[in-house]
Amino acid sequence: MAFETQTETYRGYKKKKELNAQTAVECRFGSEVETVLSVHCAAALTGAEAGSGEARYFGKAHFSIVYEDAEKKVCRAERGVEFTASAKDEEIAPAFTARAQVAVENVSVRREGAGVFVTALLGADIALYGEESFEYLSGGGLILKRAPVPTLTAHLCGGAQEVEDEFETELVGDILQHAETVCVTDAVCETGVLRVEGEVNLCVLALKGTNSLLSFERLVPFRIEIPCEAAAFGCRAEANVFVLNANLRAEADEESGRCAVTAEFTLSAEGCVYEEGTIDGVTDAFSAECETALTFRECEFTGAGERDRVTERVSGRAALSSPIDFSDVLQAVTLQRAEANVVADGGAKRVEGVALATLLVLGADGAHRGIEMSLPFSVAVGAENCTADVMVCGMSARQKQEGEIDAEATLKINLRSSRTVKAKLVTSAEEGEKLPVNDSAVSVYIPRAGDGLWELAKSLKKAPEEVEAANPDIAFPVKEGQRVIIYRKKSIAQT
Repeated sequence: MAFETQTETYRGYKKKKELNAQTAVECRFGSEVETVLSVHCAAALTGAEAGSGEARYFGKAHFSIVYEDAEKKVCRAERGVEFTASAKDEEIAPAFTARAQVAVENVSVRREGAGVFVTALLGADIALYGEESFEYLSGGGLILKRAPVPTLTAHLCGGAQEVEDEFETELVGDILQHAETVCVTDAVCETGVLRVEGEVNLCVLALKGTNSLLSFERLVPFRIEIPCEAAAFGCRAEANVFVLNANLRAEADEESGRCAVTAEFTLSAEGCVYEEGTIDGVTDAFSAECETALTFRECEFTGAGERDRVTERVSGRAALSSPIDFSDVLQAVTLQRAEANVVADGGAKRVEGVALATLLVLGADGAHRGIEMSLPFSVAVGAENCTADVMVCGMSARQKQEGEIDAEATLKINLRSSRTVKAKLVTSAEEGEKLPVNDSAVSVYIPRAGDGLWELAKSLKKAPEEVEAANPDIAFPVKEGQRVIIYRKKSIAQT
């Protein structure tokens, strides 16, 4: 039998589930491609949605290659391929809101017949948001332990912005390939606005003269302000930014020997603002008259934590995908990127991974080659429970000893931690057997050392205020050897 109780209903919005998925996207280039020197794939999402038992995401993959033709002329080619993929999970419902991030995990090249096929493996991180609702005990005839239970409510927002940058470089004939890496450095809430700041690292491979290659980089800062009614000073937030479109123009000035480059980016930002709140809930309860069986609801809310940044210069011997010697002329280092994870190192944390790039060399035979090089790194960080985004800047290569490449790079590491709050609330109570009646006018109890007022009251089946009133000299939690006295009113029969 259930007690007479009052309940209330909590309704909020939170991240319900996270999924990972992979899909392969492929495109074909023609027979004019003799030797592939460098290959790049950039994937941009155009949308994500939840259905019954699956989350779908779709977008476009942009492939670009730099190659030599049969006459050893350096050329470029580009292709775009649309893709649609999904991640299955029976708990996904159409009412969920799906958000996805896509990263290019691997790019491979193969030749079949007269064509060259480039395949990109895309990894997707999918977050699903939905309504969270449940009933919880708020009152009734039981003796209740109340506590403010923290909650986090997610508010999704998004926006796009055009970013333009102009700079000069040495004279180039043609831009062959460019790649962009985005790093979000801050996501700050102001009244009605989520402000997202970061940098785009633009890596450019260009043709200089007849058949010479060079590479250069440019860090482009950005600031995007996204309207969000729930945003307020003190709220924590997280944001992801990716490049929807990039366009580069170069204008040469033969007299000065310089080149003016204009870079235009369309950036898309997806943010989530976390509003903090509390539930005036019941975390425990009992009856002074009968045994009580409680039903609990465990709640968990995850939101954004602190951000931190680390900049580290790393150097060392690079691993190469093919041999090199002193007859090779090093011309360019391009497509800098990193693969990294946060790992535990005893009681400390480290970001470990490899800095990757394509090294372009000119051989003694007058032909170019593209060599993949990787530089391992390990950087100590102080953040707990975090993930790391690593941007590789200014990567260089030198051949001091024949067949060996010494590489250097600057790593910009952006650390993002998460915050989780948990609670356990009483949702209902069932009445059990009646408790035996104690006829003693006074009872003396010896509690366990460390018992608090609530634990002691629950074991005695007395309201906490009664126990405290009868024992004003006792401080809680109790110490070893203390005694607790319980008085019971006795009525005297009249004759």
